[in-house]
Amino acid sequence: MRAFAFEGGFVPPSTADFNLPPAFGNNEFTTKPILLVFLSVILISVFFIASSRKALVVPTKLQFAGELIYGFVRNDLGKEIIGAEFMRFVPLLFSLFTFILTNNIFGIVPLLQFPAMSHVSFPYVLAAFPFIAFHYVGIKKQGLGHYLKGIAFMPGVPKAVYILLTPIEIATFFLVRPLTLSLRLFANMFAGHLLLLVFIMGGDHLIKGVIGLKLVAPFSFTLGIVMTFFEFMVQCLQAYIFTLLSALYIAGALADEH
Repeated sequence: MRAFAFEGGFVPPSTADFNLPPAFGNNEFTTKPILLVFLSVILISVFFIASSRKALVVPTKLQFAGELIYGFVRNDLGKEIIGAEFMRFVPLLFSLFTFILTNNIFGIVPLLQFPAMSHVSFPYVLAAFPFIAFHYVGIKKQGLGHYLKGIAFMPGVPKAVYILLTPIEIATFFLVRPLTLSLRLFANMFAGHLLLLVFIMGGDHLIKGVIGLKLVAPFSFTLGIVMTFFEFMVQCLQAYIFTLLSALYIAGALADEH
């Protein structure tokens, strides 16, 4: 996109705006996304340690906030979806939800303003955890042979249909699920951040132009603010969907038939 920007004109945001240089030195591990990921781990740890360190019968505001988030993941995403065996998966679901949510919200926090999940490598790694978890619990519960047979040969299906259905089921369980889980998160965070850049950078460019453009600039900034609130909802929703699907996959692997 930048290649088509005329000299002195508006240079629209592109994928180049997501490839940030190292914050210091030439070390690729000091880029802004990686530093934000480390920051998120510190903030999450400090928050939940502080909120649970001195638990009271009548909770403080901090304790209430921590318990509210934990209770939501434990009950709505663990107990309701997975069922009787949910407690052993709560740490995984809780970690995924809080980590993704925090890094998503960084995209609208002043000075930080970058969602780490807009770099596809992070969603890929996160998707690997539920991918390994649901295959592990399925194999442990049903045995390797029975588990793989249940995936490749769905019960109650005419044998002739297996010619078409078996490759689809194998691809679904071993390729499509982790890819869609990660790419959904990545695409939403990438597109949302790019959209905010368009409105904010566009408004900044318009306000520096001729009088006619200056009059349009406030509309661009206003839309940028509106889209920021919309992006916040999307960020929360994507953290929820990622964790919900992870729980659903685990629940399916625990079922006798899947």
